Amino acid sequence: MFRFAHIELLWLLAVLPAFYFLYVLFRWKRKKALENFGDEATIAKLMPNTSKYKPTVKMILFLFASALFIVGIANPQFGTKLQEVKRKGVEVMIALDVSNSMLAEDLKPNRLERAKQALNRLIDKMENDKIGLVVFAGDAYLQLPLTTDFAAAKLLLSSISTNMIETQGTALGAAIELAMDSFSEENKKQKALIIISDGENHEDDAVGIAKKAQEKNIIIHTIGMGSVDGAPIPIYRNGEIASYYKDNDGSTVVSKLNSGMLSQLAEVAGGRFTRASLANTELSDLLDEIAGMEKQEFGSKEYTDYISRYMFFILPALLIFILEFMLSESKNRILTSMNLFGGGK
Repeated sequence: MFRFAHIELLWLLAVLPAFYFLYVLFRWKRKKALENFGDEATIAKLMPNTSKYKPTVKMILFLFASALFIVGIANPQFGTKLQEVKRKGVEVMIALDVSNSMLAEDLKPNRLERAKQALNRLIDKMENDKIGLVVFAGDAYLQLPLTTDFAAAKLLLSSISTNMIETQGTALGAAIELAMDSFSEENKKQKALIIISDGENHEDDAVGIAKKAQEKNIIIHTIGMGSVDGAPIPIYRNGEIASYYKDNDGSTVVSKLNSGMLSQLAEVAGGRFTRASLANTELSDLLDEIAGMEKQEFGSKEYTDYISRYMFFILPALLIFILEFMLSESKNRILTSMNLFGGGK
């Protein structure tokens, strides 16, 4: 397994192209300045020992050495041993509503994007827990089984959209049922299910299924996305809003937060309902609730015994720096006197 101990230092590599650009600009201005004194042949006679190519060679050596040095100080490491690491945490399933109503823009940029941003922050603050993801609209699908791979969870989360499920609606019950089946069977401790939805147009006995979840030691927390006043549901074409969804009478559909349903689900399953706010404070209390839950011990395979390999980059970088420093910008007198290319002095 490979990693960088200080991966943030790799951003310094972005500076190197700028150095090269400034060097090219300097050489171009210098050439223009010399042209004011005469043609190339005359200048060559006035400056017989000036090399045309060595400054560029020196700059390339400097940039190459700098790149090696930056990679070295970022400290590349290789894991040499894969072993099971024991940890204590909580199993957390996320049920995310991806129905079209989540495109409403009463939360900016829209309900779904705000939900994804909140989940990213949630994942960032989880350490020893396991996380899984269910998406739902008219149907529910397991997108990510329970895992400790938070990077994979964030990558998958970034690709979620309302186009994932063709059947529209808000099948809260189906989402709860699927999440219940996705928890570890051997885990008898408390588990958490976080439902993120506008709660609108629920189509099944979600409350009855939530009671069954509570009997299985699953606590359900709900986060309501949207406002009481609601907002129209946009239809996008080529990334732009082309129109809004309309009902059979031709009136624009206004999607409103169904806080009553989401509150009821949380109440019957021992959790809490939180309404998403513009201040993004809804996750703090929720994280405290999860942190206070009874922990389950579980193991995960991880690479350990990382060995630093920075010297494989630092040493060559230092040698190239020394070479670049010792390399003169003047012509080599021996090679010039040999007249290898047959030109006159």
